[in-house]
Amino acid sequence: MGSTLRAAGRMAALTGTAAAAGLGYASLVERNWFRLRHHTLPLLAPGSPRLRLLHLSDTHLTPRRRALVDWVRGLDAYAPDLVVNTGDALGHPQAVDTFLEGLGPLLRRPGAFVYGSNDLFAPRFKNPAQYLWRNSSEDYSERPEPDLPWRELGSRLRDSGWLDLNNHTGRIATESHNVALAGIHDSHIGLDRYDAVAGPADARADVRLGVLHSPEPANLDRFDADGYQLLLAGHTHGGQLCLPGFGTLVTNCGIDRGRARGLHRYGDAWLDVSAGLGTSPTAPVRFCCRPEASLIDLVAAP
Repeated sequence: MGSTLRAAGRMAALTGTAAAAGLGYASLVERNWFRLRHHTLPLLAPGSPRLRLLHLSDTHLTPRRRALVDWVRGLDAYAPDLVVNTGDALGHPQAVDTFLEGLGPLLRRPGAFVYGSNDLFAPRFKNPAQYLWRNSSEDYSERPEPDLPWRELGSRLRDSGWLDLNNHTGRIATESHNVALAGIHDSHIGLDRYDAVAGPADARADVRLGVLHSPEPANLDRFDADGYQLLLAGHTHGGQLCLPGFGTLVTNCGIDRGRARGLHRYGDAWLDVSAGLGTSPTAPVRFCCRPEASLIDLVAAP
């Protein structure tokens, strides 16, 4: 009996040590192990010059996340022609300045944005395991009034020349391309209004982009049917806590697990779902799902 108890004690100690090591890695290492995914898509007319697109999402910034701020600023060195942010920029009531500091020189480049739920509503602690059986959109029925400075965020991005795509369409002229864009507000909190942007995408544009925060198939289907060639979304965090050899456990929206992050076909379109760069301040961990941004080179079709 004594040897059995000692063996059980050693096993418990080893399990506790492994759990502590895993938590330390997830919160201190992987959460700050940023990466830039690079893709090339032949979407432009033959003979067209390259169009370089930087896709940012889900920074969930707080004033103290200096490493993330500095990393995002450094992305300007890749000289993107267009920057698109797909929401959840904020994680704190005083983070607007922090987010704009992170963008830094990128604000001088053509850009566009939509909001995510966490640009409007401050994070609250919740049991992370609940995502295994429920969608967090249910949490927002109890929050009638936004408590983050989303209006200030939008105003300052627009003042920098960025295009507000929350249930809007628009055009952006880069140095060598005309880009047609349509975007919707966050479906996760029921503010998407696709009917406001519905209709065939402008076939005269060099490329057509659909922009949204949460990759809900009902909206993705409509973007695809309207002729948008590249759809950009975030929200999923790629699952945030993934299992080796299995991948994403949950997406917290209607997209399938296989397309919870990365670049994939979606009907006739391409879909880039960013795993995002941040985490909620109440769940500051990532496991087998590094924080990321996307650099997508659109090139001439052969």
